[in-house]
Amino acid sequence: MKRSKDTYNRRADIEDIYQSHSSGLTTLPAHGLLKFLHKEQMELTADVETAVSLIYKFEINETAKESQSMTFEGFFRYMESKDCSVFDLTHSAVYHDMDQPLNNYFISSSHNTYLTGDQLVGKSDLDAYVSALRKGCRCLEIDCWDGSDLEPIVYHGYTLTSKILFKDVIATIEKHAFEVSAYPVILSLENHCCQEQQEVMAQYLISILGDKLLTAPLDHMTAEELPSPNMLQYKILIKNKKLKPRKEGEDEKKVKVKVAQMLSDLVVYTRSVKFISFSHSKGNQSYFENTSMAEKKAHKLAKNSGADFVKHNQKFISRIYPRGARIVSSNYNPQEFWNVGAQLVALNFQSTGTPMDLNDGRFQDNGGCGYTLKPAILMSSRAFDPGCSHSSLKPIYLHLKVIGGVNLPAPKNKAQEAFVRVDICGIPADSTKNSTKTIKNNFLNPHWAADMNFTIKAPELCLLRFCVRNQIGLISEFVAQYTLPFTSLKKGYRWVPLRNRDGCSLDPASLYVHVWY
Repeated sequence: MKRSKDTYNRRADIEDIYQSHSSGLTTLPAHGLLKFLHKEQMELTADVETAVSLIYKFEINETAKESQSMTFEGFFRYMESKDCSVFDLTHSAVYHDMDQPLNNYFISSSHNTYLTGDQLVGKSDLDAYVSALRKGCRCLEIDCWDGSDLEPIVYHGYTLTSKILFKDVIATIEKHAFEVSAYPVILSLENHCCQEQQEVMAQYLISILGDKLLTAPLDHMTAEELPSPNMLQYKILIKNKKLKPRKEGEDEKKVKVKVAQMLSDLVVYTRSVKFISFSHSKGNQSYFENTSMAEKKAHKLAKNSGADFVKHNQKFISRIYPRGARIVSSNYNPQEFWNVGAQLVALNFQSTGTPMDLNDGRFQDNGGCGYTLKPAILMSSRAFDPGCSHSSLKPIYLHLKVIGGVNLPAPKNKAQEAFVRVDICGIPADSTKNSTKTIKNNFLNPHWAADMNFTIKAPELCLLRFCVRNQIGLISEFVAQYTLPFTSLKKGYRWVPLRNRDGCSLDPASLYVHVWY
């Protein structure tokens, strides 16, 4: 039966591929499968043993297995499997060099981690810390304030957000810190407490965290550089900034005052200092000191002094956090600050949207451990400014064909016009997007066959975001997405496993694409 040009039959498409490589035989022999792996999937390290292992993994016909060949059903199972995912499965485990100093890594970081909603009346909840840690977050923020009966509390000061006990926060972190990653957790304390309650905080940190708490420099550290993630496995580090609570009628500007010695002694490799200028940091900042700045200031520095910002982050750790005006807990685009090598790009983890999709995509890499090694372009002695044209860089040409979709979640809206938008997120010269046409009334198996071409100058920094959307008149609504680093992108015929707004799998919803670069 003739099918509509807007209806995609993935099985028929895969059968065409199978027939072209089986050379008229009833089954696909191992050498034919190997040819497919080399020519179409660009699995250049594959050999006959690889092909045979795939036959034994996906073929259920015993006769075919004995002859080391694959029926179409076996080939179809292989093409539908995770082995044909657009994401390089070898990147599902830790594979980066984890023996470099901490400042050489992007570190998954959250802002006001305790909040589950907005910044004014949102609920503070221990589960927010559990959720962030299970997403691979390695830098958690704790806003500490004086509570009654000498019990420090955690909440967003001068707001109606609910309050939770500091000791309960620390106990929750101790329990869940290393569930998904062995690499160090940084506790960023925004400390508004009096001296007496700071001492209580220190006592809780010591008694609850026990051996997990790093309380002194590592014995074998000699050079003036931060230890590596490997050196700090299963350790929790304290990052502390003491702030004086604002009195009635006093200017809102936060003023640093003295930190209680007992708490100060727990800050080893992540001491916060005020950022003055790049030249001041170069001459005065110690390797174990780091700076925090709001997105507005960081944006200005990235735009006007990008190369200096990159150089600064080669030596020191920078933390970027959302501006105070984001009262609904919205997020900025983290890519801008990864482009200058900022390590702790803190986001509101409770908020869905493109920024968190990018964060999930970035840290899906390297086994989801929350640490990814910064690319060489950011660590080179040659000056790199992400805002420049970069005519000296050798570009990569990406050809992407969005072929079709399968089992896409249908929107509740009566108007159903499915399309896919592909976003390239990287340095400004690389950041762009392209879209397929819309297909009416078909979210089950739409067929686009849309060719897209992109020129990418700094692929090591790029993320790709596939977003399925529903066109409703002049606007479109989100349906599903999937984000991954360009460096984890597999060539050939691949499927894109779609996720919902919260980043959860929508399996079996997927896109079928062809990738070449």
